[in-house]
Amino acid sequence: MSASHSGLARGIKPILASTLLLVLFTGTCDARKRHETPEAQFKMLDKDRDGVVSRDEFEGSGAFAAMDTDRNNRISVAELEQSIGPQYDGMPSAGQRLGVADHNGNDELSEEEVRRALDNRFHWLDTNQDGKVELPELRAGFGVPITHH
Repeated sequence: MSASHSGLARGIKPILASTLLLVLFTGTCDARKRHETPEAQFKMLDKDRDGVVSRDEFEGSGAFAAMDTDRNNRISVAELEQSIGPQYDGMPSAGQRLGVADHNGNDELSEEEVRRALDNRFHWLDTNQDGKVELPELRAGFGVPITHH
């Protein structure tokens, strides 16, 4: 990997990890401590800047690829920890976050598990069921955990 590509990948990882963390259900204390806002998340997700987040924008595969640093097609707790950075008091651990989407119980996330979690979160956020997430919908669901999987 070239130095410029490596630097770009390092810069993209936190952004993509934030997208995945929307799925892995961060609490509001986590969002506040990392100075993330619904507006910042929306701006990051709305890649075409049309004022809505489409399913394609929300479910982009870049997050999985960026976090799968050992390229074994699974995201481990260690890879998730590396991507999300330090934990603050009261935050769920990387293992707890991973466990929410880990349907087969192997303590790793497959691309299918990530896709399913993204799909579930998108449907949950899209309260008017128009196939798009608007900023008010993201605001209403920001930091709110989904407890089922």
